[in-house]
Amino acid sequence: MATEVILPKVDMDMSTGTIAVWHVKDGDTVKKGQPLFDIETDKAAMEIESPAEGVIRIGNAPVKAVVPIGTVVAMVYGAGEEAKPFTGGVAAPAAAAPAAAEVAKTAAAQPAAAAPATDANGKVRATPLARRLAKQQGIALAALSGSGPRGRIVSADLATAKAVSAKAPGATALAAGMDGDAVRALYPPGSFSVTPLDGMRRTIAQRLVQSKQTVPHFYLTATCTLDELLAVRERLNAHAPKTADKTPAWKLSVNDFVIKALALALQRVPAANVTFTDEGILQHQVSDVGVAVSVDGGLFTPVVRAAETKSLSQISIEMKTLAAKARSRQLKPADYQGGTTAVSNLGMFGVEQFNAIINPPHATILAVGAGVETFVPVNRQPVLKTQMKVTLSCDHRAVDGAVGAELLKAFREFVEEPALMMA
Repeated sequence: MATEVILPKVDMDMSTGTIAVWHVKDGDTVKKGQPLFDIETDKAAMEIESPAEGVIRIGNAPVKAVVPIGTVVAMVYGAGEEAKPFTGGVAAPAAAAPAAAEVAKTAAAQPAAAAPATDANGKVRATPLARRLAKQQGIALAALSGSGPRGRIVSADLATAKAVSAKAPGATALAAGMDGDAVRALYPPGSFSVTPLDGMRRTIAQRLVQSKQTVPHFYLTATCTLDELLAVRERLNAHAPKTADKTPAWKLSVNDFVIKALALALQRVPAANVTFTDEGILQHQVSDVGVAVSVDGGLFTPVVRAAETKSLSQISIEMKTLAAKARSRQLKPADYQGGTTAVSNLGMFGVEQFNAIINPPHATILAVGAGVETFVPVNRQPVLKTQMKVTLSCDHRAVDGAVGAELLKAFREFVEEPALMMA
């Protein structure tokens, strides 16, 4: 029996994926475990291997098409089987994104109330793959109508249900703004180009709109004096051990101190190390700090786990590894999912102060500006110091103003007296 090749779910938030490249051609003989194609999610690129050995028949799943997870994109025919052309898959990219009205119409036309086909024992008819996918995706088979023989539910029915659900009215909108045609009409034809939304940009848009619409933000700003931190950093970097090629094993950045300071501050103010849910507030025991990493076309937020337990050099080395994986889109879900807070640092661009949008499920995010030399009064005399403004965004459902202020106060104490981070 031929083996289905499906587009797998490799990310908790993933509902679709994009095939970046096929490594085989239609009709090729493939081995089990051989790379077949790469998929891009909003967070990563991942190589998908062949589940069986035989002749592969590739369906209609062209490169750059947005494919719902669970879609059968190819078939592998084993020895002795007739390798029939496979005509399944997905529609071409242009047809994969129907207008909102059409989607709503499709959703309304779904046979939601139709009773599913059942066998003599009253069990819903479904293929083993469809049952497995339904379990993974949390979809009740009884709510679907099957398109297979005698109403049997097949994997494609799961993919259709998932895609319609994601695009149905009530799903998170990309943005509440002017219609695209109306926007383009404001500019002379030929005066602009259009870059289609890829999965990462679409997800960023959805998550940030959702955050600003559903998470009540408030902001707290403080000014931190960095002179002692900069001096400590210089001394530590000067004493970094050398590797075999005579280069320093690590080089601490201000951001490494910021990550450590925020992690320790959350331990000192545990009421801020929380996540809001409808059922209750999650109290986290460790400080998992996400760090925004800018990449071409978007950003990722890999997480430094239990950052309060790690040395500055460990955080520095780990961040370099995570940033490199982010820029090559090799992050695994375990690298970026979860987290209890986040850091967004634009100081290297000369930005002195800004407000960051909370990345759910985090309850806070710290926006870090540039260190700026400023004359400040000390004993009525102007003294030149390097100061940095930081702004803490808080989810007011879980973090009250006084708690946020305590967290910011603790953070500033660690930054201004970095020896406390090593106690």
